[in-house]
Amino acid sequence: MAPTASVVSDGDAKWEFSCDFEVDCESEKKASIVYNALVVDKELQPDKVKREMTVSDGKLSVHFEAVEARFLRASYSAFLDVLTLAIKTIEDFGQGLDF
Repeated sequence: MAPTASVVSDGDAKWEFSCDFEVDCESEKKASIVYNALVVDKELQPDKVKREMTVSDGKLSVHFEAVEARFLRASYSAFLDVLTLAIKTIEDFGQGLDF
């Protein structure tokens, strides 16, 4: 996982902070399972943080935008916690599944 953070320069001053990262799940099926487990959790403050996720080539890509750095940090941190849980669950209990 290689997270990066940058200031958005598209002229939309409200969503000034952003962060992108990608997780290689090793297969399209694993990436889809992780995506489906996490997509149901909406942002608690959608007026302050936006999150977009996509799956492609066995990788989960996530893009965050926020109005303040502290909202970005909190959302990113909470998301990584549930992402870690989802991945560990697949590793621990997905052994009999055809991935």
